[in-house]
This record gives sequence, C-alpha cells and structure tokens, in this order.
Amino acid sequence: MRTAIIGAGIGGLATAVRLAVAGHEVTVFEKNDGPGGKLTEFSLEDYRFDLGPSLFTMPQYVDELFELAGRDPREYFEYERLPVVCHYFWEDGTRLRAHAAAEDFAAEAERVLGVEAESTLAFLRQAEKKYRLTGRIFLEKSLHRLRTWLDPGVLGAVLRIPGYDLHRSMHRVHERAFAEPKLVQLFDRFATYNGSNPYRAPGLLSMIPHFEHHFGAYLPTGGMYDISKSVHALARDLGVAFHFGTGIDEILLEKDRVSGVRIGAERLPFDRVVSNADVFFTYEKLLPTARKPERILRQQKSTSAIIFYWGIARRFSELGVHNIFFSEDYRREFADLEAGTLYADPTVYVNQTAGRVPGDAPEGHENWFVMINAPYKRDQDWDELVALTRRRTLEKLRRILGVDIEALIRAETHLDPRSIESRTGSHLGALYGTSSNSPLAAFLRHPNFSRRIDGLYFVGGSAHPGGGIPLCLLSAKITADQISPPLVSRASARAARR
Repeated sequence: MRTAIIGAGIGGLATAVRLAVAGHEVTVFEKNDGPGGKLTEFSLEDYRFDLGPSLFTMPQYVDELFELAGRDPREYFEYERLPVVCHYFWEDGTRLRAHAAAEDFAAEAERVLGVEAESTLAFLRQAEKKYRLTGRIFLEKSLHRLRTWLDPGVLGAVLRIPGYDLHRSMHRVHERAFAEPKLVQLFDRFATYNGSNPYRAPGLLSMIPHFEHHFGAYLPTGGMYDISKSVHALARDLGVAFHFGTGIDEILLEKDRVSGVRIGAERLPFDRVVSNADVFFTYEKLLPTARKPERILRQQKSTSAIIFYWGIARRFSELGVHNIFFSEDYRREFADLEAGTLYADPTVYVNQTAGRVPGDAPEGHENWFVMINAPYKRDQDWDELVALTRRRTLEKLRRILGVDIEALIRAETHLDPRSIESRTGSHLGALYGTSSNSPLAAFLRHPNFSRRIDGLYFVGGSAHPGGGIPLCLLSAKITADQISPPLVSRASARAARR
C-alpha cells in the first residue's frame, strides 16, 4: 500500500518509521528544506540554536522507533539525563534547583521553601497514580474508536477518573496540596507544557510533573535537533522517500476516499494520506471541497510565544539548561494571555545548551533561547508587543541576575505568533493546537483519522493526543495503529512495566 505523509515534523517522521517497519511504501513531502518542523535548528553568527521544543522527556518513545526496526538507538544518537531539571528564580531572591530525583527535589523544596519533603513526595506519588490510571487511556489510545471503550480495563479506569480532579483546576489541586505559594506556582507552570491556563485546566493534568521527576529530563548530545535528524536517518535507512522543498497543494478525493495528492499540476496516486500539517490548514488549504469539522476547528487555541534567540557574551554559573524566572502575579499573567495581550511582568523561560553541547557558542559565551508565553494571533500590534516584551524581559533578567543582559547580546533574532504561523504552519501561531482548558479537551481534539474520508489520517500536535515531543510520538503510534496492526518493541514493553 502506498502512503503519503504531509509534513516531516517529528510526528510525521515517527509515523513514516512505523509504517515502513510494517511494510508500507511511504513517501514524505515537506515544504521546508529539511526534516523536523518545529524541532529543527539554525545558526546565527557563531551561535547554534534549536528552533522550537527545548525539553526532552520520555526518551523511550524515541528509542522504541529504532527497536521496532531492529536497530540500536545509540548508533543513531546519544542523550544524557539532566541531574537538575530546572532552575527556578523569584523576584525576592529565592532560588530553587529542581533535581530530577524526586527525593532530592523534595529535600530542596524543604530547604528553600520550608515545605516538608514528605508533602512534596506525596504529591508526586499522586501524580504518578493519575498517570498510571489515565495516561494509557488519554495519551496512548484512540479516544475515537469504540474498541477503546469496550476494553474492561479502560472502562474501570474511566469510572475512577472523576476522583482524580477532572473537575478541579490544576491551581486548586496544587493550592490544596501546598500552603507555600511559590511551590503552588512552580507546579502551576506545568500547564504551559500544553499551552493551557492552570486556573482553568483540569487538575488531572497535575500528573505532568511525574514525567520529569520519574522518567527524567534529557538532552541529546548534539542538541534537540538530533532527535529529528536521527529519526529521519532511520526512516531513510528503512526506504522511506523524502521530498523536501515540496509542499502539497491538495489532497485528492474520489467521492469520500483519498486517491492521492496534487503538487501544482501533477497528480500523484496514493492509497492513504497522513497529514502532519495543522488540522486547520489541512482542511482550509488541502481539502477545499471537504466538509470541515467546525466544532473541532472552533475550539480555543493554545497559547503561542515570543521567543528571543540571543548570543550572550558570558557564562552564567547559576543557570542550568532550563531556567524559569517567575512572574509576581501568575493569575493576572494568565488572565492577560486569555484577553489577548501580555502581562507587564511576564514569566521568562531561558534555555541554554552551550555548557553541554560543544560548539553551540564561542568559548565563554552562551546561546539563550528566551521564551515568553504569548496569546495566539488575533488583531494585536505584534511589533509593539515584541518591542515592549523585549524591554520587560531584559529588565526582569537584570533585576534577578544583577547583570545588564542587553550589553552582552552579540547576536539576535526572534519569533512571534506571526512568524511561528508562517514558518511552522501552526494556525494563529498556537504552539499546541487547541488548549486543554476543559475537562473534555482530550475528547474534542481531532481524531487521528477522518470519520468522513476513507484513507485520511492525522498526526502531530493539532491532533490527538496533543503537542510536545512525547505526545507527537504517541500520536504517531496511535495513527500507525489505525493503519496497521500494533507493533510491539522491547521499549514499549519496558514502559508498560514502569
């Protein structure tokens, strides 16, 4: 069977690998000049930057692709586990290192914030319980197939879900667990992993810290783009054909079935098409005559971002790979985001890899990926907002670090919701498709297949189960399983036992 995949983002790449292993003839079309989608890289003068995702968790989902193909993952790429997941900074001078090991993290929270270690460990055990109960339902299975719901184990788990904070907000769950507002804020920020608002997102999502403090956070030895490069290399070794610099103009239909794709005047026959493009643009641009799933497309979008890429002429010993400089009023910050603007004192995320990835910056320098959550694109004056956010960000970093950061910038560029949309094809610049601000959000994402068009499938951040590297890899698994019988590897068997 001949399958076309539109888009070589990590979801499209992983789907290509899975289908190639299952014996399909797979061709991938990508409008950009290379693989990766958001998960790519670029250089600016003497500095290397990863364009998009900077956090790597659940590496077993990448390893599984190689094991399915009978290959050793370490022959394609290496990664290391970070001993400290994130460094947190507050305006009053408080600093906390979130160690990857749960016991060490809890001890640090007790030392810095006065929260008993056992309280933090109890919270993380509850997060693990939520993940074990719901993760393999909401994240690893199609929620749009009857067979999922006929599984007795699934049904039993679903009946218990209301007791796991589905109808409380994440913030309420964290506030109930901790009296210390800084620790509440620390756990609230995990809502941003899928572009949501902790004051609205369901408390079930308080399972997310389990990913970092149980499975860990990692960094590929060559930077995040190593993930895309390695999966692309594997797909190519398996015989997948890639056409870069080649955008699809239309998905061809015969009645209610896929018949191929059109590139300009050329019509290419395919038995199936998997779209790794944003669901909105798939319908809007590639399926002009098809009936659109209006209810799904109307869902609230996730947040976007303003990202500054700065080459910094100094090393900062107090920074790790991941660093958060918190807002003074988190509730107001998210209220402003939902209102379509940015709070005057935004939370700032700084990622820098120069200390661990050779060649990412000149000796004694760092490559800063500076991200500020932003609303998705509406009718804002983005030139004004970017300039204002840059000033506020530099001032915040100066206050907390005690250094004039602007004077250290040697190279600079940025992305905002406009350029995120144009460069990555994310509708309105939303980084994660739709938000997860509703208890029903998981059910309202687009399925990994079309109900109306035979042979049409969807993968990636705008489809089930959502955005971010682990979820896009799981999206690929779910999508491939709709097309071919599920494949099992040693990695997936290990994950099931954890």
